[in-house]
Amino acid sequence: MKITGIRTVDLRFPTSRFHIGSDAVNTDPDYSAAYCILETDSALEGHGLTFTCGRGTELCVLAIQFLSRFVVGKDLDAITRDFAGFLRELTGDTQYRWLGPDKGVVHLATAALVNAVWDLYAKQQKKPLWLLLCEMTPEQIVGCIDFRYIDDALSPDEALAILRKNEPTKTARIAQLRKEGLPAYTTSVGWFGFSDDKVKRLCQDALADGWTHFKLKVGGEPLDDLRRGFLVRSQIGPDNKLMIDANQKWGVAESIDRLNQLKELDLYWMEEPTSPDDILGHARIRKETGVRIATGEHGQNKVIFKQLMQANAIDVCQIDSCRVAGVNENLAIILMAKKFNIPVCPHAGGVGLCEYVQHLAAWDFACVSATWQDRVVEYVDHLHEHFLTPTKIVRGRYIPPEDPTSGYSIQIKQPSLDEYSFPSGTYWKTQP
Repeated sequence: MKITGIRTVDLRFPTSRFHIGSDAVNTDPDYSAAYCILETDSALEGHGLTFTCGRGTELCVLAIQFLSRFVVGKDLDAITRDFAGFLRELTGDTQYRWLGPDKGVVHLATAALVNAVWDLYAKQQKKPLWLLLCEMTPEQIVGCIDFRYIDDALSPDEALAILRKNEPTKTARIAQLRKEGLPAYTTSVGWFGFSDDKVKRLCQDALADGWTHFKLKVGGEPLDDLRRGFLVRSQIGPDNKLMIDANQKWGVAESIDRLNQLKELDLYWMEEPTSPDDILGHARIRKETGVRIATGEHGQNKVIFKQLMQANAIDVCQIDSCRVAGVNENLAIILMAKKFNIPVCPHAGGVGLCEYVQHLAAWDFACVSATWQDRVVEYVDHLHEHFLTPTKIVRGRYIPPEDPTSGYSIQIKQPSLDEYSFPSGTYWKTQP
């Protein structure tokens, strides 16, 4: 199967009008995506996206169009035989690389393309992506990973040993996945712009639906953060888990002060207290507060994650499906986390991130971690209606997709593309 062309879409949803996604830093996000479709000489297409928050999506679209020169014209089988080599070619243009390397707009665009290739591959193999990954041999998985810059923390031989250890019991865990699903937590109850009454109502609704893990956005005035925290705690009770997320609002010293106030809420973890690039800052916050620290949704690449783990800076690794360079780099990070004995709790939400990460978390459980201990996958209940194969949640758990045509679960319905493409979609044409 040859990849013959690419189509791109700047896709934006007006979520800022309803305070969806609002936090202390991202006060008015319009959940958006740079979306691409790989055309082939067959009936199959590969769909991929990278998540954005509105303005700037056009930059990611342009970067996707540039990088597509390394994809269009290639044979899919040739890519999948040497996935690590393909990834190096995609990120190795000697002049374009200067804009990163391996970070920012270029890396986001790389993720969209890499994920589109995986979507196409899974459809070709007639398996949902999580099952395709689970049924690959340890040698095939290791062959997908570029170990450059991380082999001092995780060697190919160490990765192979991790995967081979779980091979004998993998089939049983796949069966368990299908029976029980993936444990999840909800962020939808506690967006920054929600009123107290709305937070109460959403907590009550979530409890009735079987949720046991809840996340609240913080980063406002200290007393107000604490008040809202106690509000959520009063609704969910002492036995359910409460996490808080500052979305990089504070410096290191302020993070320590604020977290020492907030930890009386009995926190499961504190997420993104400070700059996502401040490895030593996270380590200091963790040490001086005694609270479990989570981060990763803005971790730019595997090297950042390597240092967070080596510096004992995090207790929870939050991979993002398209902040790093797609599936391949996330496989590397999940395996590194296993070596450092750090649970992986993927970041999700946005546009399509829940659809994406369910596949990565399922592979982690079946092939790497072999346990649910301390592992939950983020979920928000927005925008799923735009996908052909949206996530399925039952009693606070992701049910892994089984449709053999679903690929990476990321294909968006054509009417949604027509309505919300920017600026020419029918919705945006009518806006002032």
